[in-house]
Amino acid sequence: MSDVVVIGGGTGLSTLGRVLKKLPINLTFIVTITDDGGSSGRLREDLGMPPPGDIRNNLLALADDENLLAKVFSYRFKSDKLLRHSLGNLILAGLTEMEGSFPEAVAAASKLLRIRGIVLPVADALIHLVGKFDDGTILKGETNITKKGCAPKELRLDRPVKALPEVVEAIEKADYIILGPGSLFTSIISNFLVDGVVEAIQKSHGEKVYMSNLMTQPGETRDFTLKQHVFAVEKYAGVKLDRIFWVNLSSIEKREPEIFENYRKSGAVPVENDMAGDSRIVKIEDFEEKQLEINGKKLVLRHSEKSIIKIAKILGIME
Repeated sequence: MSDVVVIGGGTGLSTLGRVLKKLPINLTFIVTITDDGGSSGRLREDLGMPPPGDIRNNLLALADDENLLAKVFSYRFKSDKLLRHSLGNLILAGLTEMEGSFPEAVAAASKLLRIRGIVLPVADALIHLVGKFDDGTILKGETNITKKGCAPKELRLDRPVKALPEVVEAIEKADYIILGPGSLFTSIISNFLVDGVVEAIQKSHGEKVYMSNLMTQPGETRDFTLKQHVFAVEKYAGVKLDRIFWVNLSSIEKREPEIFENYRKSGAVPVENDMAGDSRIVKIEDFEEKQLEINGKKLVLRHSEKSIIKIAKILGIME
């Protein structure tokens, strides 16, 4: 079986995980720990633990679908008295105190949820992103960086930390290293800033794959083309990507123009493929309407199971 490592964070990875966990592969998710907003941000400040939210999302994505505990982990309190915490975040916080470390808590939660694969925080530390912008502004914290409204010129951590040994080992022996989909700077590149990650990627003989986001992200990649996304990934990872997957949204944009109008109102547009002559680009055309999910009252676009399976077949991960 192929060893597949996926690096990132946020909802992009969890979408991928729900499909990849069904394949006959050895799957490892390496997840960022720089989130400082919402329930995760409050727990990291109150308890001095790495933010659990991205980890929780990816544990749930890889969990046994019939596991009742997965539903428990998904529950979010509605009361302001409980600060609208996710119950899964609180369980991870409790496990961290019980087990003595965040990685041990994640391992314990993995057993409880009977996940199909491995989920690893990239490090066991409290760290913040620091972004420097073209106007000279320096901002600390993921939330502050994304509020700036443009991509940072430079991105670093507020202090050096080492990747978990298991993270380095998984990357080095991987047959495939999949980067994304997810927020370019705060979910993907943030992992590269941890000591040992870039070196492991460079040492690995595995195929380096980038899954492009469907849409640009206001506050982080506003008006970024595919080439700009790829440039940033290669700059911080220190490697040339072997394969780049991009989804063509033109057909669905013609059928469902109101969805894209809603995105444009928020400052997001489809990621433009300005690398058409690059042989590494693989264009995915079959984007079906079932990929539209209800998020509150808003329709949002997601990678579909069909397109992810197609990508797996193209890579040779599955027959």
